[in-house]
Amino acid sequence: MKDTFSVLFVDDEEYNLIAFKATFRKDYKIFTAKSGKKALEVLRKENIGLIITDQRMPEMTGVELLELVVPEFPDVIRIILTGFSDVEAIINAINNGQVFRYITKPWDEVELKMTMENARRIYGLQIKNKQLIEEMQQKVSEQEKMLKLFQKYVPEVVVNETLKQGGSPIFEGETRYVAVLFSDLRGFTTMSENMEPQKVVKFLNNYYSIMSNVIKRHNGTVMQFVGDEIFASFGAPVNQPDPEKDAVYCALEMMENLKELQVVSGQKISMGIGINAGEVITGNLGSEDRINYCATGDTVNTGKRIEMLTKSMDNTIYISEPVYQIVKEMVETESIPPQMVKGKKEPLVVYKLMSRRTVPFEN
Repeated sequence: MKDTFSVLFVDDEEYNLIAFKATFRKDYKIFTAKSGKKALEVLRKENIGLIITDQRMPEMTGVELLELVVPEFPDVIRIILTGFSDVEAIINAINNGQVFRYITKPWDEVELKMTMENARRIYGLQIKNKQLIEEMQQKVSEQEKMLKLFQKYVPEVVVNETLKQGGSPIFEGETRYVAVLFSDLRGFTTMSENMEPQKVVKFLNNYYSIMSNVIKRHNGTVMQFVGDEIFASFGAPVNQPDPEKDAVYCALEMMENLKELQVVSGQKISMGIGINAGEVITGNLGSEDRINYCATGDTVNTGKRIEMLTKSMDNTIYISEPVYQIVKEMVETESIPPQMVKGKKEPLVVYKLMSRRTVPFEN
């Protein structure tokens, strides 16, 4: 007996129910019902794979029954028994009841058995495909969760570019021309000493969230959070046509958004930003069990040194000579005396970034 495949036969005549069950009970698990209402009760209790229903029944026709079956039991294979004169019923069954086959009455045992076997195979394939789809959806959902978690530790653009390029261009390392931005809060250590640990974490999360959104809006990538310091790059891992412009506009907006952070935290906060541009080496650095996407080189080191020049000043942005030469027509700046920085033999030319330029630049 193919007891894993259950068949429901519906007919208002008791003799037909008895005859059907006697004919096919050795091959299938047979259920019977004398009306559409009783058939629905069976369907809701038993795992039915095939329903065969007579068309002409007093309370509910076969087509009406199958119309109710479709939305509630879409996987059940549907067959209708009807006479040659029921052409309209056949059309309705095909259109509304979504029948697998219609069988003319009186049914032929051999023909009906072949049809039922085909239905059994199709039902099995449907269930198997449904299981495979559910398993695939579950795996996709798990992979999406893992990807979202991964993107919290690796910049989203790095992940997307890695998937697009197959991994090798980013992971092997390459030379890129970028603008780098370093920002650092002033007096954060002193401020945090007077706050509860939970409030410090909450404050930093607000700070990171606000500034990360600004960086992202200007095509930048947060490379690293270190305490209250943010290191961002513009032009890596995805090339940008104007990384210097993106960086300086980003810095100005970060200063504006510092006001929002002050309101949220209730703290008086100031920030220093340094921006530089030039060639860097980008790629994943680390060990086999821990890696981090980085940009390294003199450009990065100099960018950090420029930011450190703002330590004694509130809400100050310094930019390097290479950045100034690209953006000087777009922003207002102030010249300051050349500055000596660690690691450089000659004084470094830097400019104080004030605001976006509101009138055309004149030579």
